[in-house]
Amino acid sequence: MKVTAMSNFEIVAREDFSDVTYLLEVRHPLMAKAAKPGQFVIVMLHENGERIPLTIADFDCKQGTITLVIQAVGKTTRQMQLECRVGASLFAMVGPMGTPSPISHAKKVLCVGGGLGVAPIFPQARGFKESGAYVIAVLGFRNKDLVFWEDKFRASCDELILCTNDGSAGMKGMITDGIKVALAQHPDIEEVVAIGPPVMMKACADATRPYKIKTMVSVNPIMVDGTGMCGGCRVKVGDQVKFACVDGPDFDGHLVDFDDLMLRLQRYTKDEKAAHERWSDSCRMATPGGASTLAG
Repeated sequence: MKVTAMSNFEIVAREDFSDVTYLLEVRHPLMAKAAKPGQFVIVMLHENGERIPLTIADFDCKQGTITLVIQAVGKTTRQMQLECRVGASLFAMVGPMGTPSPISHAKKVLCVGGGLGVAPIFPQARGFKESGAYVIAVLGFRNKDLVFWEDKFRASCDELILCTNDGSAGMKGMITDGIKVALAQHPDIEEVVAIGPPVMMKACADATRPYKIKTMVSVNPIMVDGTGMCGGCRVKVGDQVKFACVDGPDFDGHLVDFDDLMLRLQRYTKDEKAAHERWSDSCRMATPGGASTLAG
């Protein structure tokens, strides 16, 4: 079910997890009713703004809201961080898009989220739990200041393994260290779902490959229209070329060509940097005294 854009997408809640990561809860009753784990939306901040894909981090049918967790890394996401406050509205939000994540009949599942990927892995963990599976979550962050949604996962999962690179929260180590712990304690894990940066998902797939455990990942190639027409979201899966926006975004992690994916993601790095610099300069000029308005 696809829900077309409406005229008003009010932001009803906001939470800042760090200086670069923030949550927006947007009112859209029809979309909240239709959304499934693994799907995404395409949003526009302004009429002439960039169209960007954002994974649905949560949805509440009773409240009629869609939750997005965003990292301010480029021009548009930084502008949204500055302008998207409670009471403001997005110009457009289209979705839910993409193929819903398949919630299998696996009896024991490992859900792995790294950094921002912790947000979109939550609906899948909850979905598996609601289907009757024993769910173990492995969440990875650089340090304790970046940790978010720990309570949500503890409430929705049977076990939680929290990892930080510096050991300031949970166990010290990379996310693959958490996976090793989970596999050692639960050799009967039937499925692994991993979401995070491509290099992290590649490491997860490499960690589970020797065990021949089904491992699904959510890929994030460059996306323009979100309907499969532009071809920008191509991803190599085994000997086939798939389109993430219509065939995915979830694919078999043991078949995804992560090296090609990461190379494609670098294609517009210079353009993204130039766009951010232009916007940043315009913000400074528009602020009295030339002070920057980028502070979160």
